[in-house]
Amino acid sequence: MTRDKNIWIHNIYYMLSYAFEELKKNNYEYIAREEFERIQDLFAEILYKGVSAQLKRGLHREYVNRTEDLSILRGRLDIRGTIDNQLRCRNMLRCEYDNLSENNLFNRILKATLSLLCRERSVSPVRRAKLKQLMPFFLEVDEIDIRNIRWNSFVYQRNNQVYRMLINICYFIIDGMLMTTETGKYRMATFSDEHMCRLFERFVLEYYRVHHRELSPNPDRIAWNICPEEATMIDFLPAMRSDIVLHRGDQTLVIDTKYYSHAMQRHFDKPTIHSANMYQIFTYVKNFDVEDTGKVSGLLLYAKTDEDITPDLSASFGKNRIRVKTLDLNQKFSGITQQLEELLEW
Repeated sequence: MTRDKNIWIHNIYYMLSYAFEELKKNNYEYIAREEFERIQDLFAEILYKGVSAQLKRGLHREYVNRTEDLSILRGRLDIRGTIDNQLRCRNMLRCEYDNLSENNLFNRILKATLSLLCRERSVSPVRRAKLKQLMPFFLEVDEIDIRNIRWNSFVYQRNNQVYRMLINICYFIIDGMLMTTETGKYRMATFSDEHMCRLFERFVLEYYRVHHRELSPNPDRIAWNICPEEATMIDFLPAMRSDIVLHRGDQTLVIDTKYYSHAMQRHFDKPTIHSANMYQIFTYVKNFDVEDTGKVSGLLLYAKTDEDITPDLSASFGKNRIRVKTLDLNQKFSGITQQLEELLEW
């Protein structure tokens, strides 16, 4: 996908700011005015700003269970361990207690990501130097093997909500690492289509949530419109979950976002819309419109590529209208928002 570097990277920031509300706070706005040679520099700057702000508030702390031999009782007495100490002529109590500590998974991931960026040559020397200034604040935080991080296991509560954005930025950085076979060290890859696919989906959803709450934008599970006599077969069917569903009165729009390097497939050297994508949005719309009212429409939304032919379709399938459109991310952000508004004319 051919891009104007500065427009592209700035738009990544704007998309992130919709995906993560925290980027609209704490004076992150200056980032939008800066020039970035590489996407890694953008992530490094966001992380530097975010971690610096968190350090002023104090790193997130959690209760961690510890076992220690002490001269006075603290917490719960480990009787077996204490007897063992006495047998070895050690007049110490084996205690188990909960200690409020900065040495938790959230901060280990921050430390690991900062460490990676400090060694990453694609990050500018100035930004690497700024990140190194943060490392001394993590001396009491253990190292972590980034290959074993379970990204879907995090639980965010009121006291650690600000970490949601930071951990997601860390995910984009760490998941974009490649292991080199020669040295066994990590290096940063480019921002992949997989990363952009997730960000693109989240951005479109959050844009409509911010600017069009009256449309109740949300992902939605779509039930299979199956005969009651065959309801038991539902257990064998895959779950259907749309990216975004909008409601205006009795009208519904089902949106499925797609981000590919090539928005069109080729069939016998003829460019066509990806078959699986078309089948998917068709299935969503037809199963959502249980009573076949024609009041449910579909939108298959691709990120625009530099291909000569890009998806552009508007057709009725039975009573339901399905559109296939593209959103150009390689333009000023005002143009992106204008396109998103025009898509609401259904």
